[in-house]
Amino acid sequence: MERKLFLKNGLAALGLAAIAPLANACKKDTSGSDTTDTSGTTTTGGNSSTTCTVSPTETEGPFPTKTPGSLVRSNIVGDRTGVAFTIKIYIKNKNSSCAALSGALVDIWHCDKDGYYSEYGGTSMQTVDYTSNHFLRGRQVTDSNGLVTFTSIFPGWYTSRATHIHVHVYNSSGTSLLVTQIAFPEGSSSAVTLVNTTGSSYGYTKGMSGYTYNASDNVFSDDTAALETAVVSGSLSGGYTLTHTINVSA
Repeated sequence: MERKLFLKNGLAALGLAAIAPLANACKKDTSGSDTTDTSGTTTTGGNSSTTCTVSPTETEGPFPTKTPGSLVRSNIVGDRTGVAFTIKIYIKNKNSSCAALSGALVDIWHCDKDGYYSEYGGTSMQTVDYTSNHFLRGRQVTDSNGLVTFTSIFPGWYTSRATHIHVHVYNSSGTSLLVTQIAFPEGSSSAVTLVNTTGSSYGYTKGMSGYTYNASDNVFSDDTAALETAVVSGSLSGGYTLTHTINVSA
């Protein structure tokens, strides 16, 4: 499978990147903190955007959801298998001192454990054809706490990109407020590392050879990763939970 390398501003494609592992292509980002408690549950450090600053704008990438309004659901697993994953995203309004923004529309999408996206395929960018599938995509409306919650599986990775989730936030009238991406903490005890190196029984067989870390990722390598990196906690057996705050101007 191949992927185009997209610049952060989405204005140009840098080329096609094969999905086959590229050994030692990137260095590990060691900026995050990682701890493991005595119960065996791993908690990986991140940043939940506690400062009242609008979250960075990022490209939708090559695989945005085509008709998000038809995918109003909290469980986005579809027919995919993998490590259980809960996604909790808080939306806050910078124009109201970053108070919770209720009634916002939040679309998310991410790849499966093998690095494939639904709704696309059969081309050089993704050879496997999933054009008739809609897995790992969904829309929810924020509650009074500005929260949306999705049930999913832990994302895989593909060449040239760190593990990530795409997010598009709209106001209640459907006007776009922000397109951004969520990064994952990294390190030897992070969920990203544990899932990909010890999660073979769940179907994660790539390992970390050829993985692109946040510091080398073409979206997260420009010093905005601190605002885009979520908090991830949990374990392989119990599943992981991602928590992240996104600030918008509404």
